[in-house]
Amino acid sequence: MAALHIVWLRFKEGVTPERMEQHMAACRGLVGRIPALVDLKCGASYTNRAGRLTHCVVATLPNREALQPYLDHPAHVPVATALKADVAELQVMDIDFST
Repeated sequence: MAALHIVWLRFKEGVTPERMEQHMAACRGLVGRIPALVDLKCGASYTNRAGRLTHCVVATLPNREALQPYLDHPAHVPVATALKADVAELQVMDIDFST
């Protein structure tokens, strides 16, 4: 059973659209660098249905056991740390799903 690591976020006031896209590009750049990461999609919402949350990252992992190795991977840590520095609000959900 595969797993999804889903992150919804809103950037702090003053973070430029260019900087936001740099963060999203850094997230996309993790694909192929972390063995536990099957796929990753991310970007800005084109609706206001998520309230104040404006961006989302969806990482596909082979199973729930891969979550911690993904989070602890040396390629992931600096990307997540830099992103969190510019984030005002963050919500995370981790789920199993059948393929």
